[in-house]
Formats: sequence, structure tokens, C-alpha cells
Amino acid sequence: MGRPLLYDIIEKPATSCIITLCSLIWFLIQKKSIGYSQVGLSYETATQGHYWRIITSAFSHISVLHLVFNMSALWSLGVVEQLKHLGLGTAYYLHYTLVLVIFSGGLVIGMYHLLIGRFKIEYFRRVTAVGYSCVVFGWMTILSVKQPSSKLDLFGVLSLPISFAPFESLIFTSIIVPQASFLGHLSGILVGYAVSWGLIGGMNNYWAVTMLGWIVVVFVFSLKKSGAYDFSFLEIESVSDASLPSLRFVGNGRTLQASAVPLSGVEVI
Repeated sequence: MGRPLLYDIIEKPATSCIITLCSLIWFLIQKKSIGYSQVGLSYETATQGHYWRIITSAFSHISVLHLVFNMSALWSLGVVEQLKHLGLGTAYYLHYTLVLVIFSGGLVIGMYHLLIGRFKIEYFRRVTAVGYSCVVFGWMTILSVKQPSSKLDLFGVLSLPISFAPFESLIFTSIIVPQASFLGHLSGILVGYAVSWGLIGGMNNYWAVTMLGWIVVVFVFSLKKSGAYDFSFLEIESVSDASLPSLRFVGNGRTLQASAVPLSGVEVI
């Protein structure tokens, strides 16, 4: 008799929450008939200030097969949360999930910029990336360095040695799924190695909260600036109420004169 699923969910709280979030977003995308071009990340949209797409592209999946493949791999990689004795654990998982989402998304755009600007390959200007694969490949890489004896289970039937899983999966998905983003997966691997080797480190609760705060700020303002959504509460409107005191300059412009109406219910002390 197998281990009850509830125990694994309790031991992998962050992984379980992310899988639930991605599943809910997929359901919303299907219900609202949202296309990948509306949430995906491309060089063209990034240069137009759509920085919010770094987040939406990571957590969005268009097909159910895409979702199941990524979430199945992510569930297996959730073992990171159970390896606190190796300096990993849930806090580490959350901290570096933020790093993987942002840095891998930024690296993809950097690669597109190089290929377009240096090698004049205009094809990459409109290529749109979508899915959690960057983060999945990042965690494969981190686990292959931190715990090389681990196995990566896919769909409960396929088991890969984690030490070879990043590049095996990179080649496998590129052959089986031609639409798979080779550069997106490669960026996840590169950021994963940077984290594993300590090139990107020092994340703690303070820096994670600070980083999350800036992500929210950039997300909201870039979403508004791009015109994808109207945040009317961010507008500052001029007030022209005749009942309020007014100030104006008179004479040579150095004298300030105030005019006001009597205010009832106000005491001056």
C-alpha cells in the first residue's frame, strides 16, 4: 500500500501551492479563451515595456499536456523542500523560485537581444515563451548538483537520474515537442547552475520579501503603462474645488497672497 498523498502535500507545501496556482490559472485561461500571445513573453513585447509578462508567462500554460508535464516534473522536484538537512527546505525553495522566475525570464530576453542584434535573426523578435519550464529546468539543475543521487519521476512511470536530467530533458523535449522553447529551458539550466555554484546566493527572508515587493511594483506599473489593464486608483487628478483655499502670486511674483472661505467647525490654537 502506497504512501498517502496527504503526507506528501504536507511535506511539500510550497510545491503544492504552486501546482494549484498554475492549475487554476490554466483553468482561467481556458474559460476566458485567453491566447498565449496575451500572457506570453517575447522580445517585442518586452521592449514595449510589458515587463509583467515575465510573471504571467511563467505561470501560464495553454494546453493541458503542457501543464501536466511541467507539474508532474515539479512535483518530483518538490523533494527540495524535504532536504533541509542539506541546507535546502521550504524557505530555500521559495526564495530561489523567485530568483529562477525573474532571472531566467530576463536571460531569455537577453538571449533574444543577442540573436537579433548581433546575428540579425529576426525570427526571435516575435517568438513567445510561455510555461513554468524555465523554473522546472532550474530546479532539475540545482538538485543535480546538491543531491546527484536523486531521481526525477515523470507521470509516475518514467524515472531519470537527476544528474543527467537537465540535459536529457532539454534534448528530449526539443525532439518530441518542436514548439518547446530551447532557449527558455537552457536559461533555466544556466540560472540553476549559477544558484548551485553560489554565483547567485545570499537569499533570505529579508531579500525575498524585498524582491517580491519590487516585483509587485514593477508588475503593476508596467501593466498600467502598457495599457493592458487600467489601474484608475493610480491616477493623480487635479482638484478644482472653489470651496478650498487658493494661493496665487501678485505684484513682482515674490508676494504670496492667500484667499480662503470661512471654515466652520474648525478651531485654531
